[in-house]
Amino acid sequence: MNELVSKSVFILREAYFEFKKPAILWSTGKDSTVALSLCRDAFMGDIPFPVIHIDTGYKFPMMYEVRDRLAKEWGFNLIVAKNPKWFSKIGPKDNKFKCCSKLKTEALQLCVKEYGFDALILAIRRDEHGIRAKERVFSPRDDKFAWDYKHQSVEMWNLYQKSTKGHTRIHPILHWRELDCWEYVKEKNLFFNPMYLAKDGKRYRSLGCEPCTNTIDSTASNIDEIVEELRTTKKAEREGRAQDKEHTFTMQKLRALGYM
Repeated sequence: MNELVSKSVFILREAYFEFKKPAILWSTGKDSTVALSLCRDAFMGDIPFPVIHIDTGYKFPMMYEVRDRLAKEWGFNLIVAKNPKWFSKIGPKDNKFKCCSKLKTEALQLCVKEYGFDALILAIRRDEHGIRAKERVFSPRDDKFAWDYKHQSVEMWNLYQKSTKGHTRIHPILHWRELDCWEYVKEKNLFFNPMYLAKDGKRYRSLGCEPCTNTIDSTASNIDEIVEELRTTKKAEREGRAQDKEHTFTMQKLRALGYM
């Protein structure tokens, strides 16, 4: 755990040094909450840049409660980003690709343009999804938010490439596993969304918009039981997320266009 945290802290400090206006994305899920906590580890209990929460209008009520509670307790600069053109006008009954693009990607694009961010810190992990495994720690995006996943720089000796046209995605927990995140939550005694805990034989393993996120069968009602479950499960973490199932390459297309 110390090695994982040390590398993440190094990445976050490198990003803070290299970029003029970084920000971090926070979904309120376990991974992005871990990333927020790592920022506090890196910067003496502070989060020295804005925290962006993308509001699609379809998040679980508990996600909004977690967002507001932790923002108040930790005192960071919270930016709630929306796409006003499509907010409440498109939803899960529409094509999932279109819904995610309009309510998430375009909302983020508007936010980046409004505030002039040159770097975005995201809490994705290589073990989370096959497409995310293609990412780099510093991942350049062009001025249209596009990700050229076919031509990426080799990251050796902790040398990272910045974007020269648009912004750069920073992935401080890319080297972590789902299990590592839960062990960190336990070690730090972090507050987390109780939807991750089993109730009546069901729990959420990955959180997204309410209509597109399903539960899994589970009896894990505390962190120790979640950790034990993850040590033996053969099921994918995001099997309950609709955008992952709709089409084999949906996630890759979404990410190539700027999705998280």
